[in-house]
Amino acid sequence: MYAAADCPFMMLETLLALPRRTKKILFVIHDTVLIFCAFWFTQSLKADYDHEWYDPANWQALAATTVFTVLLFVRLGLYRAVTRYISLRILAVALFGSFASMLLFFFSVLLFEKQLRLALPVVFFFLMVVLIAGSRLLLRLILAERSERNAAAPVIVYGAGQSGRQLIEAMKQVNEYRAVAFVDDNPRLQHTIVGDLPVFRPSETTDLIARYGVKKILLAIPSAGAERRREILQNLEAYPCEVLAIPGMKDLVDGRIHIGLLKKISVADLLGREPVEPMAELMAHDIEGKTVMVTGAGGSIGSELCRQILKCRPAKLLLFELSEFSLYSIDKELRERLAEEGSSIEVLPFLGSVQNKERLLSVMKAFAVETVYHAAAYKHVPMVEFNTIEGIRNNVFGTLLCAQAAVEAGVSTFVLISTDKAVRPTNTMGASKRMAELCLQALAAEPGQHTRFCMVRFGNVLGSSGSVVPVFEKQIAEGGPITLTHQDITRYFMTIPEAAQLVIQAGAMGKGGDVFVLDMGESVKIIDLAKQMITLSGLKLKDAQHPDGDIEIKITGLRPGEKLYEELLIGDEVQKTTHPRIMTASEVMLPWAQLNDIIMRMDLACSNSDQQTLRALLLEAPAGFNPKDDICDLVWQQTH
Repeated sequence: MYAAADCPFMMLETLLALPRRTKKILFVIHDTVLIFCAFWFTQSLKADYDHEWYDPANWQALAATTVFTVLLFVRLGLYRAVTRYISLRILAVALFGSFASMLLFFFSVLLFEKQLRLALPVVFFFLMVVLIAGSRLLLRLILAERSERNAAAPVIVYGAGQSGRQLIEAMKQVNEYRAVAFVDDNPRLQHTIVGDLPVFRPSETTDLIARYGVKKILLAIPSAGAERRREILQNLEAYPCEVLAIPGMKDLVDGRIHIGLLKKISVADLLGREPVEPMAELMAHDIEGKTVMVTGAGGSIGSELCRQILKCRPAKLLLFELSEFSLYSIDKELRERLAEEGSSIEVLPFLGSVQNKERLLSVMKAFAVETVYHAAAYKHVPMVEFNTIEGIRNNVFGTLLCAQAAVEAGVSTFVLISTDKAVRPTNTMGASKRMAELCLQALAAEPGQHTRFCMVRFGNVLGSSGSVVPVFEKQIAEGGPITLTHQDITRYFMTIPEAAQLVIQAGAMGKGGDVFVLDMGESVKIIDLAKQMITLSGLKLKDAQHPDGDIEIKITGLRPGEKLYEELLIGDEVQKTTHPRIMTASEVMLPWAQLNDIIMRMDLACSNSDQQTLRALLLEAPAGFNPKDDICDLVWQQTH
């Protein structure tokens, strides 16, 4: 089945594929038919037309006019440029040939019929111009449109619903893509015509790809659930095509479906994780009408927290960030958003380090901060492993000093962004985050504590700085190879917006010293993720079984401190909360008096650059630290 709109072009393709000699013969036949039509239409203008068909003289005049006109066209070179290169010069030749044919008509009729009405040659001339030159001009226009169609990449649109139809209309405005067919799993739509395009079954996709040379499949199913999208994408992995998608239902509702919105399939689509709508009361609990501060506001998690916080209508939002550029970027973004919305929420940017307690305290007191979300941290495992002391200073002491400043400033709620790498850590980054948790647990247990401390532990977030996904995307764009540390490595994933929303909601449920664990779903094998990203980019995996593939996966070996898999719990005690994606864990802790002793010795070890003592203290603390490598600090290795 073919689209009705494609039929003329399919016929044209067939004609263009004919041998050159055959195409010349067809043009001669074409012109002969046109001369016949022009001749008899002209003759029909005579008053005694009824007898013209039976008059041999008319047929002799027609034969002479036709033969000499065709020979003249041949002589003038009208048939040299058969189809593809019809130029304006050829049209001029057709115009001159039509004039010459008019003269032939004049003399032929005069010779055989012995009479001639002077108006008839003029009519014949104009008819010849319209038919001969006009037909070639029309062909020129058709060929130009064909060229444009050929320049546009043929695509299949998966989904023949409203969004699919809008996408087809959007494609007509540009010359980037050309839809050749719909594919839909709805039996009622299959083998019908939607928007001049046929609708096929998903099982017919292979034939469509081969027939039209399709390299891209456009996914137009924004209303489909996450699990259903994942199933469809798994099926599309079998085809050598890149898969693009329209973002979501909001764009459809807003009428904003256009080619520019098409995006590559995200890892979130591959995970098939159904989003859970945030609970409005939990989102607003610590934010609405309050002064809120976010440390590390320019980072991937911190910036998303700021975006989500603004939606909950705080009185003021304080952005605390060490990086000037990162602070400038998020401040500018938020101010532009507020200006568009006409909002009166005050956004205030502050440069500073979380290791500077005086700076933190002055900001918190000056603006009477009520809620703090502490997202400032060094989180890249190898970087912290190579710079151990700075990692400890920022992640442990930065958290402790920020928490102590919050207590002194009378902050009501303090939420720490923690990580699954804090569970039985094998690296310094994970151990430092577990020490940060221990600090908050100890402070929360202090008598008369008015600041409510809690911490939220989750895995990898898609698109964050240091995430494996953008690295893979860059490597695929560069032609590979994709580098992977181990073929069996697994990780938990969630989107940045979901992580930020769950952090805010978990913080609202905290009673003091709570360790919240987010439901990360099923862990993902990273090598499978890499293979899916290759396939859905329209490329093929290159390995021993497929030596002619496009992208190779190279195993480089585990990096210092890297684990094959991550965990979310240290112990087995976990309790459900009112939110289906948030759990609370009961984890071991130390009273402040005992922990403070370790912290003070740790501070001294950092000051003395004593890596061995620092490691011994991390092992002494109840952090579950189990290093797999020797001390990797670059300065220590250089000097020892």
